[in-house]
Amino acid sequence: MASDSVAQVAGRPGAGELLKTEMAQEAARRERQRDLRPLTHLIPYVRAHSADAVLAAVFLLISSGATLAIPWALRILVDKGFHSGQPQVLGRYFILAAGVVGILATATAGRFFFITKLGERVVADMRIALYRHVMSLDQAYFLKVRTGEVLSRMTTDLTIVENMVGSSISVALRNFLTFVGGLAILLVIAPAYTGFVFLLGAVVLVPLFLMGRRVRRLSTSAQERFAEAVAYAGETLDALETVQAFGRQGRASTRFAGAVEQAFRASLRRIGARAFMTALVMVLIAGGIGFVLWRAALSMSPGALTQFVFLSVLAAGSVGALGETWGDVQKTAGAMDRIAELLSARPDIAAPAHPVPLPTPARGEIAFENVAFAYPGRPDLPALNGFDLTVKPGETVALVGPSGAGKSTVFRLLLRFYDPLGGVVRIDGVDLRAADPDQVRARTALVAQDAALFSGSALENLRFGREEASLDELKAAARAAEAEGFLEALPEGLETPLGERAKTLSGGQRQRLAIARALVRDAPILLLDEATSALDAENERLVQRALHDAMAGRTTLVIAHRLATVLQADRIVVMDAGKVVEQGTHAELLAKGGLYARLAQLQFGQEAA
Repeated sequence: MASDSVAQVAGRPGAGELLKTEMAQEAARRERQRDLRPLTHLIPYVRAHSADAVLAAVFLLISSGATLAIPWALRILVDKGFHSGQPQVLGRYFILAAGVVGILATATAGRFFFITKLGERVVADMRIALYRHVMSLDQAYFLKVRTGEVLSRMTTDLTIVENMVGSSISVALRNFLTFVGGLAILLVIAPAYTGFVFLLGAVVLVPLFLMGRRVRRLSTSAQERFAEAVAYAGETLDALETVQAFGRQGRASTRFAGAVEQAFRASLRRIGARAFMTALVMVLIAGGIGFVLWRAALSMSPGALTQFVFLSVLAAGSVGALGETWGDVQKTAGAMDRIAELLSARPDIAAPAHPVPLPTPARGEIAFENVAFAYPGRPDLPALNGFDLTVKPGETVALVGPSGAGKSTVFRLLLRFYDPLGGVVRIDGVDLRAADPDQVRARTALVAQDAALFSGSALENLRFGREEASLDELKAAARAAEAEGFLEALPEGLETPLGERAKTLSGGQRQRLAIARALVRDAPILLLDEATSALDAENERLVQRALHDAMAGRTTLVIAHRLATVLQADRIVVMDAGKVVEQGTHAELLAKGGLYARLAQLQFGQEAA
């Protein structure tokens, strides 16, 4: 596959540089596949629960010792118990063997409990840390990485890590201790034949490590293919209404099935490699043990031979099991590499080391000074270019302009989702780049055109605006947004679950609930991205009245597509190509006969005149 890719590259213009780049990427990928260092990222999480790790280790040592003691107990039982011919003596040695088995069972149960608990706890901590970190990333990161891929790392990859920490690592250590301990005892009881066991171990380990590399590569490939399938599923489920409206369910299902099939084929190659590795190890082990037993049976007592056989089987079986576990280690290293990559991502938008506090009490003054901005990946298409705007405290300004004029970008910069490439954005005189983004956003309340709501109750959605708000404040906000009537009419009132994204509500109801949530926030700056766009004429009139009251005493920026919204503004700012081209009242701008007059005629029709 890699050679085909190289051959294709070689035929293109500038093939030399492309070929070097691709070869370097392939070399880097192979180096990552051999690298187990990503597993070191687990150490802090395990160290945080060292008591469980220590108890698991103690029970592991006891169970491994008991496992190695069983062949010794069997040797005594055969040589001294069976040959004694005395029931009492035989019973005593049976009790001894049973005691060893009892210790093994108890220690195995303890090991299983504490190592499984440790695995569950480590993965729970990692999930929390990963989610918290993802929530801190800025908007630019999600322009490069799909949400479904992030979810795959938080679910599938962490499940792989959980299996490793909660099971495979314990099994690997147990098999390693069994192998080392078994060989040590074999050296004592039968040094001549133990050399064969050492040779057997070497013969098994060589193909084991060679095949382990291939398993690692195939595991990483399977994980990447599955992440792509999950990412596509997330996109289509997120836009299910659109998919169904366009009748594209079949196409979406076919594409998802193709992605799943690719993941399955990658997994099948990994499974085939592991199956071949397992069969090879078993054949080598069986052949080696058969030869050693044939030689040992000629010179040992029945009890010593029994002990030797059990120890040989335990030691050789441990090597085979280590082969299985090594595949899990390789797979987990690939998963941890992807998780560590996500954890290492750093947001471009973050609080400076010593943020400048916004003045208190808040005034709500906004200033854009010669701002230039282009979205990541589109440097040649500036969204704002020399944009200047000053909004006085308590002023309501409507932003009007054609699609792509930069209206929504103004909101995103004001919320500090991005920083300007040139110029300055200020709130209350403070450059937002010098302020803490959380403090900046605490001074704003946003109502988007398609406001995102959540699957909890109406009460939980309202409280999302301000966690500490009282029930009376929540109800007052719902009343102000003309949402109280339909919310109280729900089967359980404000406690009624609204379903995923509150889709049990109509578009107008969702918008009014979003407006109520913004009012709960009680912020000095209100950002309205055409908040009444989903409302009918009657509801729009009611909400406009509610918003008029809500705007009192607040600085308000509103992206306007309705005449009623424009008429409420103290000032209309007309934008085009990322700049302010006109400013004034509705009547003043109509009289100029410029861009606003043309937009008004198109959007507002005869009503504008």
